[in-house]
Amino acid sequence: MRIDPNRPSPARVYDAFLGGTHNFAVDRSVASRIVELVPEMGALARANRAFLRRVVRWAVARGVRQFIDLGSGIPAEGNVHEVALAADPAVRVAYVDVDPTAVLYARHLLTDEPHTVVVQGDLRDARSVLNDPDLLTLIDLGRPVGILMFAVLHFIPDGPVLDALLRDYREAVAPGSVMAVSHASGGLHPDAMARVADLYSRTGTPFVPRDQARLAALFDGWELVEPGVVHGADWHPEPADEPLDVAAASLMLAGVGLRP
Repeated sequence: MRIDPNRPSPARVYDAFLGGTHNFAVDRSVASRIVELVPEMGALARANRAFLRRVVRWAVARGVRQFIDLGSGIPAEGNVHEVALAADPAVRVAYVDVDPTAVLYARHLLTDEPHTVVVQGDLRDARSVLNDPDLLTLIDLGRPVGILMFAVLHFIPDGPVLDALLRDYREAVAPGSVMAVSHASGGLHPDAMARVADLYSRTGTPFVPRDQARLAALFDGWELVEPGVVHGADWHPEPADEPLDVAAASLMLAGVGLRP
């Protein structure tokens, strides 16, 4: 796996937002410029992690015992397996990311964790991901699974690639499965988010904020769980969650769907 320290990576930029150390100067430079445009970005990244924790606990309570975390990124505190195994020691988790930094560090971190597997794969190629032999040693697609896509779909433009990956993941999983998505939105700062999109595009990475209607459309074939597509901070909030002001909260949408 080749790591290019001179090309910014969305996974490493996100790690920088969270205050992580597995990033390079080029990633920190991009992160700093984004924070200049959207000062709430660090708080949004933490809110996204809080949404992840709430979703995983909710899914385990519904009986889901296996998860595929697509675009899982560089491990940070409160990973899917940590949250899930605390709820049920039998849960299994497959982490999938195309970024070699994320994959190498996750494999190092999880060497002694038998309930997890780390797969290098591109979430846009659902069939390859779902047929990966390492993933299939742990995940039984004949039983309900949690498909997790946190802060990744906004890096995929509208079009046939997005349509195909959503269809393929939906058709591959059993009834009772869950799809959870968090996603950037223009919210109350559309001009700032448009400049963020332009910044990402200049690094070779598309960035497509979507509104509630566009995000809800991505759940075609799934039954949206109440309260539907909402600001991430408003999806089954908990008292311990870090508070976000209205403007910051408007920049992240989230939703969860059930496979009928």
